[in-house]
Amino acid sequence: MAMLPKHIFSHLREKTWRTLWQCQQRSNLHRQLTAVPFLTNSRQSSSDQSSSSNPPKQKRESYLSFINKNVKLLSEEMWTKLKSPNLDTMFDQNRVLWHFDGPDSIEDFIVHSDAEIGGKSSAGVTMSRNNKLLFHGNLCTELPRDGETKRSGYCALRTKQSYRSFNRKQAMDLTPFNVLKLRVRGDGRAYMVNLMIKGYFTESHDDVWSYFMFTRGGPYWQDITIPFTKFFMSSRGRVQDKQMPPDLESVNAIGLTMGDAVDGEFMLEIDSISVSYDATHTEEYTYEMYKSQ
Repeated sequence: MAMLPKHIFSHLREKTWRTLWQCQQRSNLHRQLTAVPFLTNSRQSSSDQSSSSNPPKQKRESYLSFINKNVKLLSEEMWTKLKSPNLDTMFDQNRVLWHFDGPDSIEDFIVHSDAEIGGKSSAGVTMSRNNKLLFHGNLCTELPRDGETKRSGYCALRTKQSYRSFNRKQAMDLTPFNVLKLRVRGDGRAYMVNLMIKGYFTESHDDVWSYFMFTRGGPYWQDITIPFTKFFMSSRGRVQDKQMPPDLESVNAIGLTMGDAVDGEFMLEIDSISVSYDATHTEEYTYEMYKSQ
């Protein structure tokens, strides 16, 4: 048998290795697509997803339905962007983010408390007898007996994280506005209003911009206006020395925190949360911004 020329043999060997590498890449990609939870039916349990009894046809249909659904969402996002809804914002016009008038209007909110770290505080969100959102609970500053926790006693209310097509985080764009407004009826206690914004230090945690909200108590509603320039920045519970204005284009959630270090019950009724543009407010930022060399 005649020997092949060296250059032909090298070419055939290179082509064979390239073909094998492409086959391996396709195989790895197929395994990754079938392993990613959101590429299959997200409503299925983990046991259903790991079951091998599902026929390949059903998996292909699930994958195609996921692609069709998210492509449709992506086209809607692009159309909304082309319409430029922010151009419709008129002088000093409010945009109502949430108006509470029924059980469906509170489904976007969740609560947290120090019970998640062993504390004894409790919190809940329900509808009040006036058909408004009612944030209530019991604050307890007693430390858990684990020998590690040094501070306890908080309850928090926040909006759920919404998502765009292909499971990307959906942020609220509040750049046309400079004021946050809340219509509440409180119990005389102090709360903290929070803006959860895409993390500057890490992608896994949102940074938080906060400001105080003091309620009067009593039977009358209270209209509270907080300029966004008043919010100060903290990360993982620590107020930062280097302050900066909140990035209103990347607000992932809005929330409230009860943590005034006073044990006992609390109750806050919320009618609406809105934003607006106040032309009389010209302050750039309330806090000193250090310039690094």
